[in-house]
Amino acid sequence: MPVLYITHGGGPLPLLGEASQADLTRFLKTVSSQFAKPGAILIVSAHWEMRYPTLTSGAHPQLIYDYGGFPPESYTIEYPAPGAPELASKAARLLDLAGMNAQTDAVRGFDHGMFVPLKLMYPDADVPCVQLSLLESLDPEEHIRMGEALQPLLQEEVLIVGSGSSFHNMRAMLTSGNGQEQATEFNNWLIDTCANPDLDNSARRQRLADWESAPYARYCHPREEHLLPLHVCLGGAGGRQGEVVFNGQIMNLAMSSFYWT
Repeated sequence: MPVLYITHGGGPLPLLGEASQADLTRFLKTVSSQFAKPGAILIVSAHWEMRYPTLTSGAHPQLIYDYGGFPPESYTIEYPAPGAPELASKAARLLDLAGMNAQTDAVRGFDHGMFVPLKLMYPDADVPCVQLSLLESLDPEEHIRMGEALQPLLQEEVLIVGSGSSFHNMRAMLTSGNGQEQATEFNNWLIDTCANPDLDNSARRQRLADWESAPYARYCHPREEHLLPLHVCLGGAGGRQGEVVFNGQIMNLAMSSFYWT
């Protein structure tokens, strides 16, 4: 299976027909047609951080409406995708072999970093899913290592998805006209880092590990939790060159998504 990093948009807005999310919504509805339907999905969400890498292991996880201030229908969204306890155990073993002391959580549900994009990608909710946490340390190198540890899952019809945002300065996103230059510069750097054929795997890996040296890095990510799912994806892809599958405007700011075959 491939590896996919997606910008997942603003809360539930991609599911509500919000005009500022229109490009993203179209992308999420069509991207799954580019590859075979997976047997299971392991998704890394920007909205869950733990001391150790932790995986949902319940058979029927509930949804967590981890956003506020949206219309009432935002809190009745349904996405009854089954869990995948065996996949959670297998992923935990792989992470343990890499010395990462992985945990499983049979109670935790799926947050909106999972159910919003997957409801658009796989609306029938018939693909078993496991959600993987980020690390509280927010260490970029450790997140690349997490992805590297999970590479064997790709041989077992498991789609690895990183769900975050290539730009996540909330103040700029909510203030019309702010951040466009910075978002474009950083987005161009991300595209060059992930998709430039002239970079070898080690150089690509090192650039992403050193992401804070990118143009406007800390402006675009005052806190990096929405970028780090990309690090897991690059690790899962072995540092290989990726493809840009989305390069558009969300809330008038340049954002992108990437795909590794």
